[in-house]
Amino acid sequence: MAKKLKFSDAWKYAEAPESAPCAIASEYGLFIDGDYRPASDGGLMTTLNPATEKPLAQFAVGTSQDVDDAVKSARAALPKWKRLPAKERGKYLFRIARRLQERAREFAILETKDGGKPIKESRDVDIPEAAKHFFYHAGWADKLDYAFPGRSAGPVGVCGQIIPWNFPLLMAAWKIAPALACGNTVVLKPAETTPLTALRLAEVFQEVGLPRGVVNILTGAGETGASLAAHPGIQKLAFTGSTDVGKILAKTVAGTGKRLTLELGGKSPNIIFSDAAIDQAVEGIINGIYFNQGHVCCAGSRLFVQESILEEVTTKLEIRLKSLRVGDPMDKNTDVGAINSKGQLNTIRSYIRTAKEEGARHCQVSNGKLPSKGYWCRPSFFTGVQPSHTIAQEEIFGPVLAVMSFRTPEEALKRANNTPYGLAAGIWTDKGAKIFEMAARLKAGVVWCNTYNRFDATSPFGGFKESGFGREGGRQGLRAYLELV
Repeated sequence: MAKKLKFSDAWKYAEAPESAPCAIASEYGLFIDGDYRPASDGGLMTTLNPATEKPLAQFAVGTSQDVDDAVKSARAALPKWKRLPAKERGKYLFRIARRLQERAREFAILETKDGGKPIKESRDVDIPEAAKHFFYHAGWADKLDYAFPGRSAGPVGVCGQIIPWNFPLLMAAWKIAPALACGNTVVLKPAETTPLTALRLAEVFQEVGLPRGVVNILTGAGETGASLAAHPGIQKLAFTGSTDVGKILAKTVAGTGKRLTLELGGKSPNIIFSDAAIDQAVEGIINGIYFNQGHVCCAGSRLFVQESILEEVTTKLEIRLKSLRVGDPMDKNTDVGAINSKGQLNTIRSYIRTAKEEGARHCQVSNGKLPSKGYWCRPSFFTGVQPSHTIAQEEIFGPVLAVMSFRTPEEALKRANNTPYGLAAGIWTDKGAKIFEMAARLKAGVVWCNTYNRFDATSPFGGFKESGFGREGGRQGLRAYLELV
């Protein structure tokens, strides 16, 4: 007699592990003056796979001497690079973009193993967007005078750039591409937990014949980044990361004459009105915080729902959470991967404990057994959240959502703007006039309307208040890398 299948069996997925090859060396050096080399003191750190807790590779820890060598290399390369005809600089960027496309699968696997995000996100978002930024800025290289009519554009000089662990390759592209297009040279410092795609990107620079010293990559911990930020040989510092570190860097740079752009933390509101397409809005919520484990600074981690539809939205959200698959990031079926590090997981758990202690109601759906090894956090949300609660005020950087209600648009605006951050926001309604009214009054650098977490190289990105200042992407993102006369 045939076995009777349960309805739930129809939703089970066969394993679909990524099988493309991706070699990882046991040890990586610093990329200075076009070649890899060990740290001056021989120091090494280890990067782990957050899904297995197994070591992936060791990498060099840059010292102040290494920072000095990298800056000297960038300074030596600057005169020739900025004198190179602009269309020739553009050709290098085009080559980098095409090579990223050709090696896309390899970079996606490396990003997933090193960072813990699902392979389908690395494959479909991170790597294509990184290539897109090089393509886009390649087109600007010989058009800079047209970007700012009536003024002559020239490079700033040597640019120090410090990037986070949540989008390692994309953040590198966001910063390197405009700097090179504008004729600057670069010293890049990736996060200590996700250095591998930046180091693999250096291989691409070698393959396309990028002149020595134009881009240097220094791996290491916070001390390496601090040494780079304080180095007198750089003219521009760009940082993406936490607000606390951004404040320290602002003090470091103050009075030095260096340019500074900061893209910092966020506590972004997602506002759903009763006239919105509810199912579409729920998908926007999922895309805004859960598919990326909440590891984007613009994650819609505060959800404001009009009171009349609160129960409907939370019910549908809970049903949708049950369908999310948490587990092996290398499985193409996985929706939610591993948290990047044990320290970050502990931080997320601490916020969840605090929220419960403060009286918020926790909704966490149990959707299958998690692996015994690795750093895992099931996606969840809290209801009954008050504006004074910690999870309504502080950035969690994890798959945890704070749900609150409102009655009128004016109340929604006041509560959404009641935060020291101002990075992004989302509005869900079928009334165009309401969209424009709300968007104009929300204190956020980016406002998405009936969508969330959509990025494009042609569109500027950045925040207000404690979310930083300056823009990356688009014509506006070129400004910080140019001297205009």
